[in-house]
Amino acid sequence: MTSLPAAVVDVSWLAAHLGAPDLLVFDASVPPVVPGLKSMNAEGGFQAIPGARRFDYDKEVCKPDTSLPHMLPSPEQFQQQARALGVNADSVIVVYDDSGMYASPRAWWMFRAMGHDRVAVLGGGLPAWAAAGQAMVDSLAEAGSEGDFTAAFRPHLVSDYRAVLAALDDETCRVLDARSPGRFHGRDPEPRPGLRRGHMPNSHNLPFPTLLRDGAMKPPAELRAIFAEFGVQDGNQDGHLISSCGSGITACVIALAAHVAGLDEVSVYDGSWVEWGTPGHLPVVAE
Repeated sequence: MTSLPAAVVDVSWLAAHLGAPDLLVFDASVPPVVPGLKSMNAEGGFQAIPGARRFDYDKEVCKPDTSLPHMLPSPEQFQQQARALGVNADSVIVVYDDSGMYASPRAWWMFRAMGHDRVAVLGGGLPAWAAAGQAMVDSLAEAGSEGDFTAAFRPHLVSDYRAVLAALDDETCRVLDARSPGRFHGRDPEPRPGLRRGHMPNSHNLPFPTLLRDGAMKPPAELRAIFAEFGVQDGNQDGHLISSCGSGITACVIALAAHVAGLDEVSVYDGSWVEWGTPGHLPVVAE
């Protein structure tokens, strides 16, 4: 049985275990909306890790009939679609994306929110795999036989706007926003039209690239130091930590980083700014 060494695995580990019967590799790429962030497969042609299957939470494994993008589906829907992708109860899953570590942490979070802990993110993603000279193919693999995965939803890993509202007024809680400083402070426009500029009152800005180096996650000690700047430390945070971003993607980079740092479980605000920033009753601060 394959054993994951950590929530983030490197290229050498994946290369050594590629082809193991209980290992599934998923491409969870989503075109980035963050300025300056590039996608390897957006420049023509297509490349993938051999044997990788598509995990499309942007258009398929997501809640239907909502105006908000890639919202977490129900446990029943997630279970059905994970089984269709060949996921078993004992599957070891490694997810990657073609931008580095932008979209893949959300797939990691989704599996964990649905009760599956045997999941990791490939550090550096497809760019790191390519830079290491590993073999690549020009198409993704199709799912084989149906799996027997059973979802066990963990509601404490997911927050809605009501939970965020309560956390903003709670001194023991921290709401960390992964967007850029320009967007957080309302100086730069939102990439999605119609949204207000600014941030939630009492929230804090932790741009997700702060947690990365060369597209891969920083070491645990450095991550702990970053979170400590916001008063979040192992054994010294009695409240709750909620991460947010533009649409619930890079909020999961914060959640993964906190996990790697050994901090308490982080709840992700699934609606994030596409919900909060919509004109309405939710409070917004612009500077």
